[in-house]
Amino acid sequence: MIDFLPARRRSARWMRRLTVAAALSVVSAPAWSLDLMQAYQAALERDATVRAARAARDAAAERLPQAQAQLMPNVAINLGRNKNDIDRKQESAFGQDVDFSEQYFSYNQTLQLRQPLFRMPLFAGLRQAGHVVDDAEATLERALQELGSRVAGAYMDALLAQDALELVLKQKAVTTTQLDAARKSLTAGFGTRTDIDEAQARLDMNTADELSARQHVEFTRRQLEILIDQPVNTLAHVDAERLPLLPPEPADVAEWIKIAEDNSPEVRALRARLATARAEIDKARGGHYPTVDAVAQVSRSGSENVTSPSSSYTNHLIGVQVNIPLFAGGYVNSTTRQAVAEHVRAEETLEAARRDLAVRVHREHRGVTEGVLRVKALEQAVRSARQLVQSSKRSFEAGSRTMVDVLNAEQQLQTTLRDLAEARYLYLVSRIRLRALVGQDRERSIAEVNAWLSAR
Repeated sequence: MIDFLPARRRSARWMRRLTVAAALSVVSAPAWSLDLMQAYQAALERDATVRAARAARDAAAERLPQAQAQLMPNVAINLGRNKNDIDRKQESAFGQDVDFSEQYFSYNQTLQLRQPLFRMPLFAGLRQAGHVVDDAEATLERALQELGSRVAGAYMDALLAQDALELVLKQKAVTTTQLDAARKSLTAGFGTRTDIDEAQARLDMNTADELSARQHVEFTRRQLEILIDQPVNTLAHVDAERLPLLPPEPADVAEWIKIAEDNSPEVRALRARLATARAEIDKARGGHYPTVDAVAQVSRSGSENVTSPSSSYTNHLIGVQVNIPLFAGGYVNSTTRQAVAEHVRAEETLEAARRDLAVRVHREHRGVTEGVLRVKALEQAVRSARQLVQSSKRSFEAGSRTMVDVLNAEQQLQTTLRDLAEARYLYLVSRIRLRALVGQDRERSIAEVNAWLSAR
């Protein structure tokens, strides 16, 4: 068949077909879900706190080559060229003053090599630089561990908010159905006005709860979006069928506390700061010690004095220079006392952190241990609540229960389902936080939880 339509109209028709096909493909395509590992990787690249910690680590890493450079040979060259304009008076043979004016150029060239042999503050500074680098590395690791916990917490908060909204919508749908049934029953002549009023009051409350739940979904999504610096469409949910309820291993909380004291990035950073403060004491006390340098020098000069303006000299020098401090106005003693006080502060800060870490490890350990028991208990409670709903409906149909009883049973079921979802999320977050506190592999912890998620 020959198409007699103009080329422009045929082109427009095909463009409309392509547009419709593209729209249908977008509608029929499955929604992309952001999982926990993807959220963590995005935050790892974009989180400002982690980027700042990386920059601090890079800056601290330069302390070590700087300290090493101060113990290396120092080579310097000094060049100078000057114009001299001299006016002088000289008594002549006849006893009269005669004025002379003379102009000439002088120069000096010095090449010096200085090698420190003994400088106590520099040796202490080298040890201190190594501890500063260790502190920065541990601080960065702590920031990365905390990022994993923050992302997991924000992700689970968003999931809980979404689940709460879905439960409210289900409850609203059930209440709407019950309200319609109550109205039909009243119209048929065997219902009561109380049932309608009760269902309407519950429906109004569900509407208010829906508005609050939607706001909370928006808030938690926004928190997660700020953390990962990208928009969030849909989230992968926890697959209850694949979620293992595993108690912490080892089971003894004392062993977890010991592991945390040995491997926690926070404790490692504070120990490095304590060692830095100890090196600062040695560095301050080093002001009382002499310094010894080996010096090699070659110098050339010409016309350096007025008595021999046309002469030049070349001098080769090699030897050892010793500088012995005698009195500095009490500066060394003051800096030493200051360093000792900073060392005491670092010791007490470390001890306070160790105690606080033990409390936090104990809390997260209980969160995992009790989380297992709470999830199992709530799973049984959900089964009982569902059975109660079925029994209440049958009893209502038989006339032994009222509409209020059915609505209360439905409300209890939705509340129990929400408590179960919250218990699961708290259990997962506690697992990640516990491992982060003891310094275990953060990506492995995230990947483990991520394997228990699935897209709906």
